[in-house]
Amino acid sequence: MRCTSVVIADRHPVVLQGLTSVLEAQNGFKVVACCSTGPSCIEAIRNLTPDIAIIDIEMPGLTGLEIVAIANSEGLSTRVVFFAAVVEDRQLALSAAAGAYGVILKDMPLEPLVQSLREIAAGQRLLPLPAVNHVIPSEQKSIAITESVLAVLTERERQIMRLVSEGLSNKEIGRRLNIADGTIKQHLHHIYQKLEINNRTVLAALAISHNERGGFLEDRALSIHCD
Repeated sequence: MRCTSVVIADRHPVVLQGLTSVLEAQNGFKVVACCSTGPSCIEAIRNLTPDIAIIDIEMPGLTGLEIVAIANSEGLSTRVVFFAAVVEDRQLALSAAAGAYGVILKDMPLEPLVQSLREIAAGQRLLPLPAVNHVIPSEQKSIAITESVLAVLTERERQIMRLVSEGLSNKEIGRRLNIADGTIKQHLHHIYQKLEINNRTVLAALAISHNERGGFLEDRALSIHCD
């Protein structure tokens, strides 16, 4: 059996120790790093290129969504799985839209947890939650989830989202759309509120992921500028 390398990232040492012990007791898994912050997690992913990264959604320093955005922008092959105590529908949708392979609940029984990780290692995306034993057979569900998230945006907000994904700064977006910088910042603030995110890195990752699944955006490399 091929050994699946795993990075585990969680704020709580007891969770890190417990999940590490669980996986090391299973055939076919090797934990190559345990991380307690978002920055140390993305560095471990960069340096060790694990098959899977199991990440607490609310990591300090960088959130789970930000880690996925960075991994996607750098073309890293690691399959990210979020590990969470509870998951709201919107958080689940954002996870799918950002490119996560699944969300696993921390109270999931051992056997389905391990089975879910084996399926992810084999390339399957587990959204919605694997706890209900529903494995997505194709990209169609992910497209629908992304559309439902982005449906809350106006046409102007979608334009700005597309330009952010192209790496344009606020000034460049303003010149392209012939509107003031301050108006761009207001639009971005509204977009962040609607999508329940907090920065343009995650916004660009959502836009690019949507495009790769047949959405409304042109294919662009991710290049982030500060506000």
